[in-house]
Amino acid sequence: MSEFNLDFSDTATAFGDKSDKELLEKNKLFKMLNSPLLNSLGTGAAKFALSLGLPVEGIIKRTIFEQFCGGETIEECQPTVERLSKAGIGAILDYSVEGKTKEAEFDATCEEIKKTIRRAKGDPNIPFAVFKVTGIAPLGTLERMSSRKQLDAKSQMKCAALTERVNDICHLAHSLEQPVFIDAEESWIQDAIDRLADDMMKRYNSERVIVFNTFQLYRTDRLQFLRDSRKRAAAEGYLLGAKLVRGAYMEKERERASEMGYPSPIQPDRESTDADFDAAIDYCLNHLDEIAFVAGTHNEKSTFRLAKRMYDEEISSSHPHIYFSQLYGMSDNLSYVLAKHGYNVSKYVPYGPVKDAVPYLIRRAEENTSVMGQMGRELSLIRTELKRRGLA
Repeated sequence: MSEFNLDFSDTATAFGDKSDKELLEKNKLFKMLNSPLLNSLGTGAAKFALSLGLPVEGIIKRTIFEQFCGGETIEECQPTVERLSKAGIGAILDYSVEGKTKEAEFDATCEEIKKTIRRAKGDPNIPFAVFKVTGIAPLGTLERMSSRKQLDAKSQMKCAALTERVNDICHLAHSLEQPVFIDAEESWIQDAIDRLADDMMKRYNSERVIVFNTFQLYRTDRLQFLRDSRKRAAAEGYLLGAKLVRGAYMEKERERASEMGYPSPIQPDRESTDADFDAAIDYCLNHLDEIAFVAGTHNEKSTFRLAKRMYDEEISSSHPHIYFSQLYGMSDNLSYVLAKHGYNVSKYVPYGPVKDAVPYLIRRAEENTSVMGQMGRELSLIRTELKRRGLA
């Protein structure tokens, strides 16, 4: 067996498909994102300008949108799909329109998600599709469903419409044999999403994993929920699809818990989250015949740890039940180095109209500066590559 030698500081590989101009632009943008003050001013100005209807979409598209999104349409994402595929990295087309409220808008989003599934069919460069349930359902309905209280007639109708949309998406994915992720969201609506995901897995995961639920390990209860989900799947005769992430709503979750006077569902510290994330990885590896999983992480230690355990236990780097995943525009040192060594790796590639994608982009900027050291690490890697090329 060859020596295990993953080197996530290999910037020549990480930025091998970036031109000097692209790398310099990336450096400029990440320098701003690394500054909490500039980041705050930038995101605040974007929100304000858009609320006034000012023509800032062009500026946004040429800067942060280009870094973190594939385009405004599926077709516009094609160059990004091709570029990633040349490095052996899959693309996950993620329609990032959110905040809609009307049934017709939910139906339109559902149709767009189904287009991503049809586009992915038969294309090894697009291994997964993905959707957020809040893109196709009212928040209030999900919250009422999650509270498990009696629904009135209007809520029952909306619940039925939501279930039909989720089933339409998952049924199509199953008929085309195209795996699909159901993303996780805030804790107070997650119960409804979990029950929908379980129902879809029971329907469509009997022979292979088509539907994946998402487990946010920054929640104190999710490791046990993962174990319970595997046991339930085994008892009811289907395979579990698990996308493992740390989580994206930490500050929002803690603030709501404090305001409403209930215990925070979020881990007390980063170490606890890391411990549960790694334990979840171990649990999936220990039940690999029953679980297909995706390690959705930008954490270098967790990524290295999983790859090393696969090596030590002689699990193929291309095992069909194990995938790594990162966001487009982030952690290229992980994605490109993993792909170079034959691991299954994919990038979330968000797309959608610039104006509709702004909430996603602002959240991305705010989240990434709140993750300790994330922007600093990105910037350090970019600067190392600039020096290697003699550009800094």
